[in-house]
Amino acid sequence: MSGYRYFSRFYDALTFNVDYSAQAKFFAGLIEEHAHRPVELVLDLCCGTGSLSRELSGRWEMICVDASPEMLSIAASKEYQKQPLFLCQKAEELDLYGTVDACICALDSLNHLAGLDALEAAVGKVSLFLAPGGVFVFDLNTEYKHRKVLDSNVYVYETEEVYCVWRNDCRADGSVEITLDFFSAGYDGSYTRYSECFTEQLFSHRQVLEILQKTGLEFVAVMGESSRNPPTETDERVIYVARKPL
Repeated sequence: MSGYRYFSRFYDALTFNVDYSAQAKFFAGLIEEHAHRPVELVLDLCCGTGSLSRELSGRWEMICVDASPEMLSIAASKEYQKQPLFLCQKAEELDLYGTVDACICALDSLNHLAGLDALEAAVGKVSLFLAPGGVFVFDLNTEYKHRKVLDSNVYVYETEEVYCVWRNDCRADGSVEITLDFFSAGYDGSYTRYSECFTEQLFSHRQVLEILQKTGLEFVAVMGESSRNPPTETDERVIYVARKPL
């Protein structure tokens, strides 16, 4: 993964359709329902530009972690009801000062890790720093999204800030190589092109369950995105809830 050096500049403009308020409410409901301890401190792993943490900052103390200094810089520039702690770290190298009561990881961030070993390392770190009774709520892209939605399609997005061409290359193993070309207008009417490339890995339900077991977390539930219903064949993301035993 290239680290979102350029993508960070346009990320919020290109994700204008994400309802962070609704997503925060949904994740908060899952945390409050399944946590077996009082929740005061929550980790937002792979927080990106901090939009989800900003919605949750009125409810809990937040720690925002991301591997991209550019994304984290934008997150730190936003206003929060309670100012989070910002840490620039890779998910698989997470190192906190103590435990947290819950952890969230949203918008298919874990799919960006470099394979099963990296996923196991990241979940293992969450387990290490999750207090007993704490919950881990995360989402993952589905095989349907990779093979049927992203596939080898090309998408074009245009906002006042940027013109973006999004190209996908779906491989035999279900992983998708994504190339983004950004065209940003200058004051003189000229355009500057920036390019970003990263890969989203495909993880099966069986693989996720095996990693949760290996890392000492108990599987609680899996559901369709924002629905609380069992996943369907056409869900593009699924949400997992795991818990650290007391």
